[in-house]
Parts: sequence; C-alpha cells; structure tokens
Amino acid sequence: MLVDRQILLIVSGSIAAYKALELVRLLRKSGATVHAVLTAGGARFVTREALAGITGQRVHDDLWAAEAEIGHIRLARLPDLVVVAPASADLMAKYAHGRADDLASTILLATRAPVLIAPAMNPAMWEHPATRANAATLAARGVAYVGPASGPMAEPESGPGRLAEPAEIMVVIEALLAPPARPLAGRHALVTSGPTHEPIDPVRYIANRSSGKQGHAIATALAALGATVTLVAGPVALPDPPGVTTVHVESAREMLAACEAALPADIAVMAAAVADWRVAHEATQKLKKAAGAAAPTLTMALNPDILAGIAQHRLRPRLVIGFAAETERVVEHAIAKRQRKACDWIVANDVSGDVMGGDANRVQIITADGVEEWPKMPKGEVAMRLAGRIAEALA
Repeated sequence: MLVDRQILLIVSGSIAAYKALELVRLLRKSGATVHAVLTAGGARFVTREALAGITGQRVHDDLWAAEAEIGHIRLARLPDLVVVAPASADLMAKYAHGRADDLASTILLATRAPVLIAPAMNPAMWEHPATRANAATLAARGVAYVGPASGPMAEPESGPGRLAEPAEIMVVIEALLAPPARPLAGRHALVTSGPTHEPIDPVRYIANRSSGKQGHAIATALAALGATVTLVAGPVALPDPPGVTTVHVESAREMLAACEAALPADIAVMAAAVADWRVAHEATQKLKKAAGAAAPTLTMALNPDILAGIAQHRLRPRLVIGFAAETERVVEHAIAKRQRKACDWIVANDVSGDVMGGDANRVQIITADGVEEWPKMPKGEVAMRLAGRIAEALA
C-alpha cells in the first residue's frame, strides 16, 4: 500500500498517454496522492480536465503559472517519487542533457526524489543510438526504468517501445516506495521463459510463439519477494529483468544445460514454451529451393523434456511448477501433464486467443488439491499472485 505517499506524475507526449489515467486510478486505490504535470506534447493525447478529474488535484502544465502559484522548486520537493509515464524520447533527452525549458524538465532537474521512467515511443526511436545513450546516462545517475515492452504499435509495426502496462508500473512503484515483505529471502528460484529456437539450417528454425512476457514477469515478481532468481531465457525481445541473473539460450538442449547448471534451487517455475521436436540432422548450409524439386523431408527428433528432467532430478527443487499452454480441454490436459511430469503445480492457460504475445492472461492452477480458477488479469498481476502463492507454500 502507498498510503500517504505523494506521487508526482509527469505525462509527456505519446499516444500511450491515455494509460496514465489507469495508472492514477491504481495509485489512488493504493492510497497515494497523485499530482500531475502535463507537457505540451502530453496535452495532445490526454486533457488537463481528465487528469484533474481522476487525480482530484489541479494539473500543472505551465512553468510560469507554476512559478506564480507555488514554484517549480516546491513541486520538485513535494513528492516521494517522480514517475514519468509515458516518457517521450524528447523528454528523456532534455533530462539527460540538463535542459530545463518547460515545467516537466525543470522539475526533473530540481527534484531530490527518486525518479522512475516508463518510456514509450516508436521502436526505431527507442533503438536509436542517441536514445539508448540518453537512457544509459540516466540509468547511471540512478534513474529507475520500467519497460518499454515489445509488441504491436499504433503504427503498423512491432518492436520494443510500448509503454509498460499500468499494473507493471505499479509493481515497480511499490517496490521503490513500499518494499513488500520478503518472504522468499534466502531462497533460490529458477525460472525459464520465452521460446526455444531449433535450427533447421543456418537461417531457418522451428519455434513456439511465446513472447516471454509471463516468464519474465514471474522472475521479476519472485525477485521482488526477496528470492535470488536465475532466469533462463530463450530468444525474446524483452530487456533482462532488474535484480535477476539472466542466462540467454537458443535451443532446448542449451536451456536444459543452463537449468541443470543453476541447481540447486528451492523453486523452479518452468514457464518457457520449449519446442517439443528438433530436426534430427541440422543442415550446415542453407537448404536451397530448386525449380520443380520436391520440398525437403525433415526427420524430427524429440527434444529433452526439461520440466520432467528438473522434477525428477537428484537436486530437485522443493517446489516445481510447470506450464500447460493448451487450445482445447485445457484443465483435463493440464491435470494429466502434472501427473506425467511429476511436478507439483501446473499453470494452465488457453492459448487459442491472443495470450501469446499479449499483455493479459487467464490461468488455472492445478495442484494435488484440485483446480483453482483465476480471473483474466495483466501478466504482471498473474506473476505477483503466483509469487505470493509460492511464498505461502514454502512458508
């Protein structure tokens, strides 16, 4: 809870600015008082009246008006935390280079409070060397980040640059201002995330559609509860979670080796979507298509069963949790999988919709005691709720 905490929210120019209203709702629900600053760019996407209505406070958007009323220095000294969500490339550049030509940039230079930035911009802008250099400069000065996420953008393209979901931003705010109890302190958690890529030849591979969002969120949530986390991640377009040791792998065999190397562990959450099969004989050169020739025949081989291997390992973690991504008879298949793999819990979900790559999930928790239905919620909330259940089970 954030009772009596003062948050200064800066909303800058991004089409994702509408999400700031949901973030304010969550902050106020948690007990915080929210003061909003709206940049000229931000005002193109969300109105001062909307922000004032949901914060219950006057919205500040003009440097000179602020000087006449309470002054930018007082605004800068008021909060326990300054949150910039969304943070545009322009505002990040001003902050990194010490420019102060509007109220938002002036407050950022004058504040002594911690600052959390949630970037939101076109993928090309986020990946530009100037933006990455500015982000690195601010991080070196102690500025905290959440996101950006990767996925479809407003324009017809996809990539890193999406504003983190309000629930994910809340997790980081609470960790900064109201550090949760650390019931998993002293525990080691192993988490797998993302897909695996099984090569056919030097340019082609077999893979699953996993984005890694749920697995990465689980690693973040377990670390927030005090666990030492080793995240074994397949190829994903996500930043490594802060405070987590991330091991990057490509194939299922590499993932298994990394998981075994991470043992012993108290907890294993195997959220990766591992390819069940690989090509038995990977071509050393690119397979060529010839006019009139038949398509090549690929002989498949089974990949190692990582979940079963960890559940039956001589250094088996005390709690082993698998995932079941199903498109039909979800609970029935998940119950059978839990028994077949010898794991303690299965987190089951129906992936016939937009779950893979999406920001929300609806899961069922399968244990020896039965089936627990959870409502649809953002993946960050699923992760925090699962981490809490894990802490209860190991208490």
